[in-house]
Amino acid sequence: MTGALPDRARSWAKTAGTTRPAGVGAWRRTLDVVAAGIGLALLAPLLGTIAAAVKATSRGPVLFRQTRLSGGRREFTILKFRTMAANQSGPEITATGDARITTVGAFLRRTHLDELPQLVNVLRGDMTLVGPRPETPALAARYPHQCQWVLEHQPGITGPTQVRERDFNDIPVDALDPEQWYLEHLVPQRVVMDATYLSLPTVAATFRVLFDTAAHLVSREPAASAAGEPPAVQSPP
Repeated sequence: MTGALPDRARSWAKTAGTTRPAGVGAWRRTLDVVAAGIGLALLAPLLGTIAAAVKATSRGPVLFRQTRLSGGRREFTILKFRTMAANQSGPEITATGDARITTVGAFLRRTHLDELPQLVNVLRGDMTLVGPRPETPALAARYPHQCQWVLEHQPGITGPTQVRERDFNDIPVDALDPEQWYLEHLVPQRVVMDATYLSLPTVAATFRVLFDTAAHLVSREPAASAAGEPPAVQSPP
C-alpha cells in the first residue's frame, strides 16, 4: 500500500525526525487549549450520557486508562471511554471483531466517541489535536528502526491516518498475530502518512486534517488525505 504514496512522503518519513523540531509550537498549543476547553464545555452533556451508558451496560470503570508515550517518549496516562469488558486479557492491538468489545463499545469505536476524554489529555499537554498515534511503550519498543523518529513527536487525537479504518487502521480478522501484523504492515505505512503533516505542521495543514476528520465522521467514509494524497488500530479498550 505504501507504493500508492508519493516519493515526497517517503522522503519526509526518512528525514522528518532530524530536519524538523519535534515539539508543539506556541500557536498549536494555543489552539489545543482553546479547542479542548471549549470542546469539553460544549460536550459535557454528551460525555455524561456516554458515561452513563458505559456504566449501565457493563461492569467496570467508565474510563479506560493506559500508559502511552507523549513527545520525546515521555509516559502519560491516556483517557478513553471503556469499550471492552473489564479485566479481559489479550493483545494490545485490537483486531476487527474482537470478542472483548461490548455492544456500547462497538458503537463508541465506530463513531470515535470513545476518544472524547482525550480532550483532557490535550489540555494537560500530553497530546495535541493533530499528531501521530499515541503508542504504548511495549509496542513502541518494537517499532522498526526507520519508524522510531515518530515517537519523538507529540501524539494527536487525530491525524492523517487515524480516521482511515479501511486503509491504515484495520487489522485482518485472520491475522495470527495482530501485534506483529500491525508492526510490520501498518506502522511503516502510517509513519509515511504522518510525515506528510509532521514535516510541515502549518496552520493550514492542521485545519485540513481537522476538516478531513470532520468529513470522515459525517460521511463515515475514508476522507481524502490532509496532504492531498489518496486515502490508502486501535489499542484496547
